[in-house]
Amino acid sequence: MGDYGSVIPEYEREEDLIAAARHIARALGSKTNLTDDAKKILADLGSQLSNITIANEAKVNGISEDEERLNFVQEKIMSWETDQSMIWDSGPYEAKDYLYATDEARKLIEKLESSSLNKDGEENELLRKAHDILQIAMARLEEEFKHILVQNRQPFELEHVSFRSSEEDSADLSSVISLGDESVEESIHRDSLSRTSEDYIIDLVHPEVISELKTIANLMFTSNYSHECSQAYISVRRDALDECLFILEMEKLSIENVLKLEWGSLNSKIKRWVRAMKIFVRVYLASERWLTEQIFGELGGTVNLVCFAEASKASMMQLLNFGEAISIGPHKPEKLFPILDMYEVLKDLLPDIDSLYSDEAGFCVRNDCREVLRRLGDSVKAAFLEFENAIATSVSPNPFAGGGIHHLTRYVMNYLNSLTDYRESLRDLLKDRDGEDDISLSPDNSPPPEEDHANGSTCNPSPLCLHFRSAASILESNLEDKAKLYRDPSLQQVFLMNNIHYIAQKVKKSELRHIYGDDWIRKRNWKFQQHALNYERSTWSSVLSLLRDEGSSNSDSVSKTHLKERFRNFNLAFEEVYRTQTSWIIPDAQLREDLQISTSMKVIQAYRNFAGKQKNHISDKHIKYSADDLENFLLDLFQGSQRSLHNPHRR
Repeated sequence: MGDYGSVIPEYEREEDLIAAARHIARALGSKTNLTDDAKKILADLGSQLSNITIANEAKVNGISEDEERLNFVQEKIMSWETDQSMIWDSGPYEAKDYLYATDEARKLIEKLESSSLNKDGEENELLRKAHDILQIAMARLEEEFKHILVQNRQPFELEHVSFRSSEEDSADLSSVISLGDESVEESIHRDSLSRTSEDYIIDLVHPEVISELKTIANLMFTSNYSHECSQAYISVRRDALDECLFILEMEKLSIENVLKLEWGSLNSKIKRWVRAMKIFVRVYLASERWLTEQIFGELGGTVNLVCFAEASKASMMQLLNFGEAISIGPHKPEKLFPILDMYEVLKDLLPDIDSLYSDEAGFCVRNDCREVLRRLGDSVKAAFLEFENAIATSVSPNPFAGGGIHHLTRYVMNYLNSLTDYRESLRDLLKDRDGEDDISLSPDNSPPPEEDHANGSTCNPSPLCLHFRSAASILESNLEDKAKLYRDPSLQQVFLMNNIHYIAQKVKKSELRHIYGDDWIRKRNWKFQQHALNYERSTWSSVLSLLRDEGSSNSDSVSKTHLKERFRNFNLAFEEVYRTQTSWIIPDAQLREDLQISTSMKVIQAYRNFAGKQKNHISDKHIKYSADDLENFLLDLFQGSQRSLHNPHRR
């Protein structure tokens, strides 16, 4: 009894010392201002004290140290099974204590599995019990891991992202006809983005908990619960990525639903998609990849890449499915610009996507991106072909009022001019279109011989150049058909002159010049000048024939009655031209002035010569208009407001 009594005080003193030390370690461990080294020292101290406690308990209870260790671990782990609170919400010491207990279970399993190939019944039972306890701990750690990820998510605030919204940037080109030149030309702008994804990385999870997440992940992977840990991460982050798309206003739409959308709604969703792709890939996915690297990067292999790919795959597929749906839909000309925006943003993002999904786990995403890009490219080519077909088949039942610039001409040239913003992409996409040899044979009036010796064209006859020339040639051919709707041959020439001049000027004063080339512009200048000459011949040849010298002006041979008739006929013819052609319009002020001057030089000179020769044979009262009157009247032509002449003083 005395021996037993002598042992107890010594044990109690050692136990009291251990308990006090553990209490100090617990208190210090709860401090948040400790350094990582200090925390590690305290954790090691706690582990050593626990080992001492386990050894002493084993001696007292008369069981093996392994069994006592397992009992100790079981007590720690099971104590949290009836607690509804989360371990990591209870403080850092509780979390470290739980991690220590779990790691002890893992180590004990390793020891038991390696101690002997022929384990007796007790050892097998101990091993089975250890596995059960570890499984419970791993399930709890999986919950804690998910809880930390969810509770410490950083809100994704869109206004902090520096990408400008393109929602208002693009015009609906189906309404281009109703727009003026300036509004169309300024209607299409797109953002240029840096490819340095690192510039946009944000913290998706609070930085202070990253070390905790790493610790849990490392323990679960070391304990052969890598699948459970990965799936926990993937499920939480997949939901977070879905929420990001919701913030970016990207709805989950099936391909069938996309195809049923009206164009106005579809166009709006395309703009959102273009914007969402930039932000999602360069900000959110780049940040998501960095998060997986922080948590799983030290585990080796491709764990982090697999977790990233699996977490983000569904969201990327949602975005790519929308792109695929757009590529399937009807290829109307107004869809060309939105599809080009989609094509360019996806093409621009490919290096980022390849970098993010760089391993085998990301192969399907990389492959699907390229497939959608290819389909969008095919849609661009199909829409361009449809654009040309729409030009060719545009039919007008009635002639265009006043012979001015036709809506179709404005639409086509504004459309082509807006396409110059995409010329790099179009060069790649249009170069493999079938039938390029046929394009060079499109109708194109030849210039006069001297034009053949002009300087060579600045346009390399690339596929892009040929396609744009083809569209313009189709337009010119259509305009020639529309000109035939006019009964008046002179108005036919004014109409063609106006429209060809507009085409030439549009090309000359825009980026189209670099595509069409100066030689092409010179040919169009020659064409509209030819139409101007044809107009003068058609209108004024018959009028000026009334002033033609019919032979001798000898007073004996000149009939005053005949002269009066000639003046009267000329006046009637001139007045008819005036009445008719004041309602015609030449919108370009310089072109209008040039034609008025050219006409005036011919008409007024002929009238002065005729009137001068006959002034001795007819009284001034029979000469209704002076040359100056006629010259002033000619300035009223092509103003688009019909007038009539009743006397020389009516203006």
